[in-house]
Order: sequence, then C-alpha cells, then structure tokens
Amino acid sequence: MTIGKLDILAAAIARHAPADGTHECGLKGVKLIRASQPTTPMPVIYEPTVCLVAQGRKQAALGTKSFVYDPAHFLVASVDLPVMGSVVEASEDRPYLCLQLDLDMAELGELAIRYPDEQAEPKISPAGLTLNATSPELLDAAVRLTALLDAPRDLEALGPLTIREMLYRLLTGSSRNVIRHMARRDSRLNQISRAILWIRANFRDACPIDQAADVAGMSRSTFHLHFKAITTMSPLEFRTHLRMQEARRLMVTGSSDAASAGFLVGYESPSQFSRDYSRLFGMPPARHASKLRSTLGGPGLSETVV
Repeated sequence: MTIGKLDILAAAIARHAPADGTHECGLKGVKLIRASQPTTPMPVIYEPTVCLVAQGRKQAALGTKSFVYDPAHFLVASVDLPVMGSVVEASEDRPYLCLQLDLDMAELGELAIRYPDEQAEPKISPAGLTLNATSPELLDAAVRLTALLDAPRDLEALGPLTIREMLYRLLTGSSRNVIRHMARRDSRLNQISRAILWIRANFRDACPIDQAADVAGMSRSTFHLHFKAITTMSPLEFRTHLRMQEARRLMVTGSSDAASAGFLVGYESPSQFSRDYSRLFGMPPARHASKLRSTLGGPGLSETVV
C-alpha cells in the first residue's frame, strides 16, 4: 500500500470532517468519520456499507467475533447487523479518519451482470461482516473521490463515476465473494437480508420469530443455518440485540425508565428484560443508562440506528 496515498486521503477527510463525528459531504451515500480519541463500545446498526480507514483503527464486535479494520483492511457490512463499535486507535494529533460508502444494490447488480466473475462462486454464504485487504486501485479511487470535494464544479459530474469505479473495485478485488453475493437477488445472503429487514420492522411484536423463515423463502432448518452463518446469532438472539439497543436508546435519550423501556420494546416481564439487558451490556438497565448519561451526556448516541 502506498503511504503517500493514505496521507493524501487522511488529509482530505480531515479537511472536510474538521470535528469529531459523522459528516455528510455532498456525495450521496458517502460519509466522512472522525474521532480524536478512542471511544467507548457503542451499539449501532451497520447497514450495507464499506468502511475504508485512512488513519487509526476501529473495532466492530458482532456476537462473539471482533473485526478490527485499519488502513490495510476495509470492512464490508453486507446486511443490517447490530454491532458494538468502538474506535481503538486515535489521538488529537492522529485522529481516526474513515470514508464510509453505502452500497447501492441496483448499481452492484448492473456491474455484476456486465462484468461476470470468471471464478466459480462459493456456495457457502459469506459472513455479514468481512475484513478485506485494501488494494492500491481501491485506495487510488478513494483518493480521487475525496479530491472532488475540493472541486465543487466537478463533483456532480465526476463523483458518481468515481463511486462506480469504487464499486467495480469492490466487485473484482479481495471483497468480490461477499459483494457478488450481495449483487445477486436470489443469493442466500439476500434471502437472509430480507428476513433481517422484517425482524427489524417487527422486533417489538410477540409474533413467532420463525415467520422470518417464510419471508426469506427458506425451510426452518435452512433458514436458521444460514442466518447464524451470516450474523453469528440465532434469529431470536438477533431480535434480542435489537430490543436491547432500542431500550438503551429510550432510557438514555428519552424519558423512559427501565420498566417502561422493556415494555416498549416487547417485554411483558420486567425481570426477563433486566436479565437479558444485563447479559448483553454487563449491568442492570437503569444503572447502565445512568452511567451512559453521565459519561456521554447524549452525544455519541447518534450512531445507534434501529
């Protein structure tokens, strides 16, 4: 990897993301992220996206697995996933700097048809989070994309072309397995993705979680097998993570107490809610919410999406 290119990318992100946080940048589907110090692990929903780091390191924990991405390795989230994310390497002098690119399924599908893969596609579904080696070609496209932010007159014309190039590099590079599964409408990955969207829309309800298998168009056994391979969790565990993240948001940013928050996310038993919450976050809900309010004061919760 060319160090000079990384320095150029980091400088561009730093210019257009002058303060900590996530910044829109005038290009649809592109965000710039900055953090000047390591952060507390925060629950967040990773939607289909690519995270390309120019400086620093970040960790995403999914179930029992951890993924650390840095300038040498970019992260692909292929489906919506409840993750614990934390910046693990950053400082005022060398902040964490990241380019986030949302994945356009229609564009990926068109590119996959136009440029088929000569290699046989593996039959096993890829994991929902994958680390991939950052190629010089992908890095070069990212540098040219951020350079357009300093040339507003060129941004509208050349921005979409450069994003398309980045998608092509993803489709043909180290991430081609997961990206091509995403591009195929009939892939197991996309079947599970449909089920995940259904669970996200209905996680508060008491309806049987196995209804998600019908949404995916799979038998119960096949659905559970592929769901766990992609998300590292069972469908029930996945729903529990969604409920806990929303309950946490309600207690920290809203006016709900622990009992009310548990009821609002679908629990009939306060004791069961407390047990599930403590197992996931390591302490009872009320105490955890109080600790977060005192340490975060609200900012930093914006990453949580449900």
